[in-house]
Formats: sequence, structure tokens, C-alpha cells
Amino acid sequence: MKFIIDAQLPRRLARAFQAAGHDAVHTLDLPDGNGTTDQEIIARADQEGRVVVTKDADFVESFVLKGRPRKLLVIATGNISNQALEALICSALPQIIIALTTNAYIELQRTTMITHQ
Repeated sequence: MKFIIDAQLPRRLARAFQAAGHDAVHTLDLPDGNGTTDQEIIARADQEGRVVVTKDADFVESFVLKGRPRKLLVIATGNISNQALEALICSALPQIIIALTTNAYIELQRTTMITHQ
């Protein structure tokens, strides 16, 4: 599966997704880096078939109102260390992948994962 990791998440998440066999890029790796706009991220994700991974509620609003991006993984953990975040995502990744095959919007919290249609 393909992912694009938004600016407020650490670059190491892209490496964790890659280590698990997925195609992942971080906004830092894009031409405009973390200055890449939300609309550019959405356009790139939809064009390349990527899931947007973010903490940014603006993507949820865009998904609900416009159906874009086509696939969205929202990290809703509140403040958490990068190490704990990476461990949480890596442990949940198999379930995330399964959920994304039939759902377009997944919300990952510290103790649960919520699927949205």
C-alpha cells in the first residue's frame, strides 16, 4: 500500500512503513517539503493512490465535505512521543492495512482504531 505522511508527523514513520514493505513518502521528501499545502498533498495522494497519514483535522473536513483525499488515516493520539507513536502504528499496521482495503477513513487512537465509511 502507498502512503504520504503529513508534516506534523515524524519522518521516521515513513521509514517504518517502508520497513513493513509499503511505499511511503514524507512531506519533507516532496519538492516544497513541509511547506507543501494540504491541497497539494491531497492531489498527489489521489493521483498516486496514496493514503494520507495525518494529525490535521483539516484533512478530515476535506474528506467529509469533498471526499478528498480518497483514503485517510488520522492519528488521534494527542501528545505522544515519537517512539511511542511509531510503536503504536507498527503494532496496528496489519489491522490498518486490512481496514483500508474496505474503508476510506481510519482513525487510530491510543487504545482503539475506528473505521469510518
